[in-house]
Amino acid sequence: MIKPGKIIIVGGNAAGPAAAAKAKRVNPEAEVILFEAAEFISTGTCEIPYVLSGEIDDYKKIIFFTPEKFLETKGVKVFVCHRVEEILRKEKIIKVRDLGKDKISEFEYDKLVLATGSTAKSVEQFPVSLKNVFHLKDINDLISIEKSLKEKNLKNVVIVGAGYIGLEAADAFHNLGINVTILEKNKYPLPSSETEVQLLINELLRQKGISFYGNAEKLKVTCSDEILKSINLDSRLLEFDIVLVVAGFSPNVELAKKCGLETGRTGAIKVDSRLRTSCQDIYAAGDNIEVVNAVTNRSDYIPLAAIAHQYGHIAGENAAGGNKKAEPVVKNLAVKIFDQFYVSAGLSSEEAKRENFLFEEVHAVVPDLVEVMPGSQKVFGKIIYEKGSKKIIGASFFGGREVSGFGNLISALIRTKQTADVLASLNYNYTPPLSPLINLLSVLGRKIK
Repeated sequence: MIKPGKIIIVGGNAAGPAAAAKAKRVNPEAEVILFEAAEFISTGTCEIPYVLSGEIDDYKKIIFFTPEKFLETKGVKVFVCHRVEEILRKEKIIKVRDLGKDKISEFEYDKLVLATGSTAKSVEQFPVSLKNVFHLKDINDLISIEKSLKEKNLKNVVIVGAGYIGLEAADAFHNLGINVTILEKNKYPLPSSETEVQLLINELLRQKGISFYGNAEKLKVTCSDEILKSINLDSRLLEFDIVLVVAGFSPNVELAKKCGLETGRTGAIKVDSRLRTSCQDIYAAGDNIEVVNAVTNRSDYIPLAAIAHQYGHIAGENAAGGNKKAEPVVKNLAVKIFDQFYVSAGLSSEEAKRENFLFEEVHAVVPDLVEVMPGSQKVFGKIIYEKGSKKIIGASFFGGREVSGFGNLISALIRTKQTADVLASLNYNYTPPLSPLINLLSVLGRKIK
């Protein structure tokens, strides 16, 4: 029988609320408390660009729980605007600052779950302390940008970074009728993707009238009165009203490192298969931890919301006395880029090289529907497979909504260690309004076979 206890969760986004709710379900007699430094919990971070674009008409729609509602429905006490500043491991006490009253209190715990997430990376030339420079990491960032949009007649935005968030933000601003310029330190957009995909996205940006500058590292900025006035890029003077810095994320491990918890090769918190940290009474889950990559069987940093939510449940269950194991992760991500979608499952070719895989690859471009059907368009696909064994280790797709299903199928085949030539022998459905006679995956499988 599980003994009652006191379980404290630090962090109020995807992993934290999942851990808190699961801990209370597993051990209803336990006292479960959640602390969040910001004023909101249980928010939809991935939905933020779609609030910015107006596709979701109110940011309040992506706040899924208030503290009061979470207590009522989940039985968990929630303290927002309370920042956990120190963990005293020997005493099993945390020190918490009430940001409204600027007062520090101490709370005892039996088990602790760290779900501190990630932080937006800064770019030295673009400090967010300036009035017209923003991140797009959380709802407070969104509110600040929306306020600026309402108060000023904004016509031009510069986006620093052409990763997933940068491209989604470019789409959002474009929908609002704002001129968009993207600066990226690498040559092409979405540098983590396959070269073929980067070129397709680069062409898509051109078609949409987005100004893209790759290799944009040598630039000079001019500031005045706490406002970024201009950017000089290779003697080209860029005009803008606001700057959005979306240069990626880092695991938020400051609190963990301060109390001596071990971090791994990626800089994120190191956990075991039960999500226990190097301290037996402290668990961790979400964008602050390392996971085991199912392809490489090595520690990796994969900050995706679905994984954070799943692992939050596991950490909460185990903190409450359970013994659930966290399985290795097949990275499977998707992003909308204007009217196209990009999906990647497993490793990219660059990641495969870094991990010293000997691999081969095939790619193809085929219609997503029978070409006589209205709306038929091209879809790109690429499969990466290990030499010798032919096991699938990665895939990338760029096209319409169908690519989501491709990614999920490839993720399942990677999980079950299938060989790439199996794609040629699968039975794919066909109907003219939905699918082509010969599926893209079948084309790729035949090339491999």
